[in-house]
Amino acid sequence: MCRDIQCFQDWSADFGKKSDRIVTGGTPGVGKSTLCEQLAENTGLEWLEVGQIAKEFECFEEYDEVYQCPVLDEEKLLDEMEDKMSEGGRIVDYHGCDFFPERWFDIVFVLRTDNKWLYDRLVSRGYSGKKLEDNIQCEIFQTILEEAQGAYKPEIVHELRSDTPAEMEDNLEKITTWVEQWKNGACT
Repeated sequence: MCRDIQCFQDWSADFGKKSDRIVTGGTPGVGKSTLCEQLAENTGLEWLEVGQIAKEFECFEEYDEVYQCPVLDEEKLLDEMEDKMSEGGRIVDYHGCDFFPERWFDIVFVLRTDNKWLYDRLVSRGYSGKKLEDNIQCEIFQTILEEAQGAYKPEIVHELRSDTPAEMEDNLEKITTWVEQWKNGACT
């Protein structure tokens, strides 16, 4: 788990050899979109919201009545994203990241949040019943983190705590500093 700038510098030597592509995953409500939006503003990398891409290109198989959401057609989505990902300069934002090709990313961040914070965030979004319960269990059992660790090289997967505004700001500052160092050639 990376927590300090030296740790980011250690793995940044490999970043950019492909073309600066980041994926941020985590249970709904951990702060992925907030981080990605701010990171895109700070770095100039393009923020790709998978949910928006799926809507725009109708990458859905069906509607899940239990969870009250569409079911993603992963193959169609990957086809739609392929060209953009080959260009680099991207930050991908989605709950899970294990279905994306490993070759697409230089670094993987999985945001984690204590359930005392996550529960309130999900309830404020209107989550209830099975949807709320399953997302809380997903966080308890580290499902997204373990999927990422199983899908990508261990050295590129980094868990970041995202409980408080201070932790969220710290994550943003660390990643922004690291991306800027890379852009300036300090990390290549």
